[in-house]
Amino acid sequence: QVQLVESGGGLVQPGGSLRLSCAASGSIFSINLMGWYSQAPGKQRELVATITSGGSTNYADSVKGRFTISRDNAKNTMYLQMNSLKPEDTAVYYCQADIRGSLIGPHYRYWGQGTQVTVSA
Repeated sequence: QVQLVESGGGLVQPGGSLRLSCAASGSIFSINLMGWYSQAPGKQRELVATITSGGSTNYADSVKGRFTISRDNAKNTMYLQMNSLKPEDTAVYYCQADIRGSLIGPHYRYWGQGTQVTVSA
């Protein structure tokens, strides 16, 4: 079994910062692509940022220059540093990881349970 656990969400004022973490545990041989997605009330889940096992990153235009995605492969953990937060960043943030459980076999996509980020004065 594989589990992804997010932490670090909360309430922050506009212009503030938060750091989200996503820790993967369980039967893990390797982790390929990891990413963060957000879902605001009444909206579809959308991509925030992704990072490959080699460290290549991709960001949504709305967060470029404000958010930074990173990962610690030794700890099976991914981070999202969120700076200059805006009210429109308010959403539930989900982490995603493509995980292989053994040397032979495909990667499966797993999701965390989500962590709430609220940006409000």
